[in-house]
Amino acid sequence: MTATSHPRLDVFKFGGTSLGSAERIAQAAQLVQRQAAIGQVVVVVSAMAGVTEDLIRAAAAASRHETELWQRLGERMHEKHLRTCRELLSGEELALAESAVATARATFTDFCSGFSLVNEVTPRSLDSLSSLGEVLAATILAATLREAGLSAEAVDATQVIITDDHFGNAAPLLEPSRQRIADGLGPRLRDGITPVVTGFRAATDEGLCTTLGRGGSDYSATILGALLPADEIWIWTDVDGILTADPRLVASAHVLPEVSYREAIELSFFGAKVIHSKSIELPMRTGIPVWIKNSFRPEQRGTRIANTAAGRPGVRAVAHTAEAHLFTVSGADGFPFTRLAAAVFNALEAERVTTLIVTQSSAENVICFAVASREAGRVQRRLEKEHSLAGSPLLAIEVTPKVGIVVAVGEAMKGTPGIAARLFGALGRRGINVRAISQGSSELSVSAAVQASDLPAAVGAIHEEFAL
Repeated sequence: MTATSHPRLDVFKFGGTSLGSAERIAQAAQLVQRQAAIGQVVVVVSAMAGVTEDLIRAAAAASRHETELWQRLGERMHEKHLRTCRELLSGEELALAESAVATARATFTDFCSGFSLVNEVTPRSLDSLSSLGEVLAATILAATLREAGLSAEAVDATQVIITDDHFGNAAPLLEPSRQRIADGLGPRLRDGITPVVTGFRAATDEGLCTTLGRGGSDYSATILGALLPADEIWIWTDVDGILTADPRLVASAHVLPEVSYREAIELSFFGAKVIHSKSIELPMRTGIPVWIKNSFRPEQRGTRIANTAAGRPGVRAVAHTAEAHLFTVSGADGFPFTRLAAAVFNALEAERVTTLIVTQSSAENVICFAVASREAGRVQRRLEKEHSLAGSPLLAIEVTPKVGIVVAVGEAMKGTPGIAARLFGALGRRGINVRAISQGSSELSVSAAVQASDLPAAVGAIHEEFAL
């Protein structure tokens, strides 16, 4: 190493299943140790599998005065972490970890008692409670690493990632975070300490705990990776990588060795759950490769996400979203299409809802779009409120439930003739009725809305047609 060179630095993120038991945490520790032998590592952790869900359930139960339920969930969390500590640790490390578990239990009880008192769970309070699992996971993994002889320290991400105050789905503030990361992690790395950082949670500039929303721990990892900056970001999960399709629907689905950033964003947005689409944006800006690896089978190559991906022209993978609602909104006579579009998209923006597909007919003054079913109720209420106003450009709102979205994705689809014809021909031969069609101007993907019951056949038909 020359005097001006820098040691290799990687970010390792472990998901909940990769930390789901003492055995899995021990395996994660071995992977970190192996990488620390050749360079620096910053570790990011999710909560142990099932813990975040239990915390959210407990908060809701407390607000409904279901005391027995929230106390039982708290006891389960406490016992799970205590048992894990005792299987992994001994001596002083065990005593410190047990103390952290006791502190978390007291915090849990304080929050739930408060929710019960006021019959309400505020987003701000829920962020603090729902991310307790990450605090415990970081504490236990750091202690496991120290017991194995590696200098490691748990770091609460509220000290290093700064966000806005949109509790429940906060957005990172990059420049303040960059400085906090440099100040908080830089000295530790220079001193040979491996930081084990809580995923999912962050804080406002005033120090109020926030969370980063769905896929938040992946997002934590890519924020840290981009701002450190790291050489690579490794997402350790329970699958071998990004597949050509969901193996539950297509038995012949296989791992793609490489995909582009844009392909990864498209696939994850439409249901490939190995990484959240927002987690790819910062690495794409900075050109840092992201690996999807299986902590249960670390010898497998995994999938590398980078600027370019080698592959044949055309469709490379098929993604799908199983639970969607399709909205068809018609404009009132006398209003230009732009007024209709503004009303619809302002409603979506007000609810912070992203569409899965959008089609429009300016001549007929109609917009058709799909959203995730879990968000459909809020969108419908917002549109109906707009429809009820005097002078509204909305004439009618039709909602179709039980819709699935199937998407063919490939960076090299652009300039490859006949893709759409083959795709819809394959669906037609299976007797699958297409409710809506969408293709982006980038020609990265072609999407179709079908009945949810037809979705497995649609995914299989496209996978077979393009011999993926």
